[in-house]
Amino acid sequence: MEHGAISEIAQFDESSVASGLAALSHPARLRILRHLSATPACCCRDVVERLDLAQSTVSQHLKVLVDAGLVRFSPDRQRSRYELDRQALRKLSSALGALVDDCCAGC
Repeated sequence: MEHGAISEIAQFDESSVASGLAALSHPARLRILRHLSATPACCCRDVVERLDLAQSTVSQHLKVLVDAGLVRFSPDRQRSRYELDRQALRKLSSALGALVDDCCAGC
């Protein structure tokens, strides 16, 4: 990267990147993301049954993932549906990759 060039990471909102990384910082949330990646959309109960976690725990983790923008939430009658936002996850990955590239330039 040339000296004085605008970093690719500058294209990303640092607060959003930090929020996304914080959301990924818990093993249960990583497991939930993997489950959602294999399921088009599911409710909290589906995640509870699949991952053998308490409903309150899954709800809290899903809220963190929704707040970080990595999971989409939509009300569906009596149950809420959750779906992985693949585009948001890719953007986070790109931002992290750009940060690593910037920090390791010349390594």
